[in-house]
Amino acid sequence: MMIKKRIFNLSASFIAFSLAYSIAHLTEIDLVKNVVLYIFLIQWILFIPAYIFQTEKFYDLAGSCTYIFAVGYVSYNFYLNKGLNIGNILLGLSIIIWAIRLGSFLFLRIKKEGEDKRFRDIKPYPTRWFMTWTLQGMWVSICSACALTAISSKNGVNVDSLFYIGLSIYLIGLIVEIIADNQKSKFRSNPENKNKFICSGLWSISRHPNYVGEIVLWLGISIMSLSALSAFQFVTLISPVFTYVLLVYISGVRILEINGKKKWGHQKDYQDYIKNTPSLIFK
Repeated sequence: MMIKKRIFNLSASFIAFSLAYSIAHLTEIDLVKNVVLYIFLIQWILFIPAYIFQTEKFYDLAGSCTYIFAVGYVSYNFYLNKGLNIGNILLGLSIIIWAIRLGSFLFLRIKKEGEDKRFRDIKPYPTRWFMTWTLQGMWVSICSACALTAISSKNGVNVDSLFYIGLSIYLIGLIVEIIADNQKSKFRSNPENKNKFICSGLWSISRHPNYVGEIVLWLGISIMSLSALSAFQFVTLISPVFTYVLLVYISGVRILEINGKKKWGHQKDYQDYIKNTPSLIFK
């Protein structure tokens, strides 16, 4: 049984890498293909100390820093070859601002709480922990693919009306995510709310408003990138769809809903909350 699990974990890691690199290959831009390789290499290198010291404390921070590296790498290379591009700068800064905000928020949260319970049963198993780091590489690569491709394209990102629409959507998503995270942090910091679930503020209209913000902002990033893409590069627009699938069906929502039902499923007020409040936006 253990051997089968190891084979599964390594196979899943291979598939995750292959999927991300295949998308990069379709862009026909060497810079994008190279940066995807670097993204995975960073995760695999960081997996080593994470496994040796059995820690997940820098996992989320590493993901955010990898976004910053990837955007910085392609932006700098474009600048060396073709000079400044205001669209590239704005698109790159949008991702960097998001990454710094989310990465620091998650790092400080895990530092305060002492551990991330998601990884408690994963860290002891090397192939499973390796797979988790590889999946982070896939997350960074696929989510940022449209932006990395747009920034690396022949003429860079074009600042047009479509770009401003995307920027507006991105800002809405970012603001929603920040407000939702802050509301939940404030709720948790109040000792009177221990062992209670949040259902106030944005959490009264969505059970996972932070994930709504995350999906919306990546939709905005995709629209900002759109004008610079051509041919098979449009496949990189899978970014917001991938984000939705990842947050709803793989991590995020699915895990939180399971844990929530275990913890509060017997409570009438929680049952009513689940019944009357959509998981994201629509029931």
